[in-house]
Amino acid sequence: MCDSANINEERLAQEFIRIAEIPSPSYRERDLADYLKGRLQKLGLDVEEDDAAEKIGGNCGNLLARLPGEERYPALLFCSHLDTVTPAEGVKVILENGVFRSRGDTVLGGDDKAGIAALLEFLDMLRESSHPHGTLEILFTVGEEQGLLGSRNFDCSRLKARFGYVLDSSGKPGAIVTAAPAQNVFHVTVRGKAAHAGFEPEKGVNAIKIASEVIARLQLGRIDAETTVNIGVIKGGKATNIVPDAVFIQGEARSLDRKKLEALTAEIVAEFESVSKFPGARGEVRVTREYPEYRLAPEQPVVQFASQAISRAGLEVRLETSGGGSDANIFNAIPGLAVANLAVGMQQAHTTEEYLELEDLVAVVRILWEMLKLSTEGEGSAFDFLEKG
Repeated sequence: MCDSANINEERLAQEFIRIAEIPSPSYRERDLADYLKGRLQKLGLDVEEDDAAEKIGGNCGNLLARLPGEERYPALLFCSHLDTVTPAEGVKVILENGVFRSRGDTVLGGDDKAGIAALLEFLDMLRESSHPHGTLEILFTVGEEQGLLGSRNFDCSRLKARFGYVLDSSGKPGAIVTAAPAQNVFHVTVRGKAAHAGFEPEKGVNAIKIASEVIARLQLGRIDAETTVNIGVIKGGKATNIVPDAVFIQGEARSLDRKKLEALTAEIVAEFESVSKFPGARGEVRVTREYPEYRLAPEQPVVQFASQAISRAGLEVRLETSGGGSDANIFNAIPGLAVANLAVGMQQAHTTEEYLELEDLVAVVRILWEMLKLSTEGEGSAFDFLEKG
């Protein structure tokens, strides 16, 4: 097991607080990226920023940092994302009894600054220890919370590593996400006809009423163990005295089973297109595939390697299926690249009640350190089968 004395818990805690208090909502990650560039360069890593900002309309691209290593040891990839959900301005972190929380008026940002802080402490330890290693690649993505925009616009041919780990799952460290769903987003506009709601409502066609009738027919929530559907955005109407002539609806469908997802999406599209049966109404539907599903078998090298590292860090290994996507969904669609998502301790993410325990953050660093040690143990080690895999 990694000697916990090698982990500077005070430094780790202060680093998490520092980065958590740098606002980095989606599309506005620049300040955090600039801080990390300087931090990583001082640690001896080469840092490059790509052109994802131009592609997604943000102010910052993905950061790829590389620490060259010995060629006899395989390269490792680690990834976390820079952006957080809102409210993210004015975060003030409170550390009390070993638990990080915000003041309650913002998110904490543990999703995914817990992963970033753990990686920085890991790199600090490596610099202080002079432990041998192969090439390490650290990727910090942007726009993850908006449909994995950063990783979707990252050129994976730039990576030397052929396997790695995203540090971006909630829950106690020790969990390995081996399956996550594909997601389709549907963008719907239902059009009707405007009229004065008081003088001549019968001359109008109420788009909101028609859309609500369609939504009432849809199955929403959990469809089965692998599949969910949600309507998340409804916008329409100009005033109470105008029969609304248009309403915009945005929702999503997710499933671990691609056939189920496509069939369900087709049903949703057909329901909204059916509004044309109402005289004077029509439906316009556009569907986008946000990301593909992935499945990793328990016997796959990338899972086995993580399992050994987690066990050696003194934690229980848990193989889990997620209902959400992560950058791992994008990477696993790249031929020859295998990436698992690991839990980093964040709890109640995407809420102002979000919290993170310091001991969990320490545990993530222990796992990273055990991965490093495993990667350099030579013939017969866990990494031997990764090389062959």
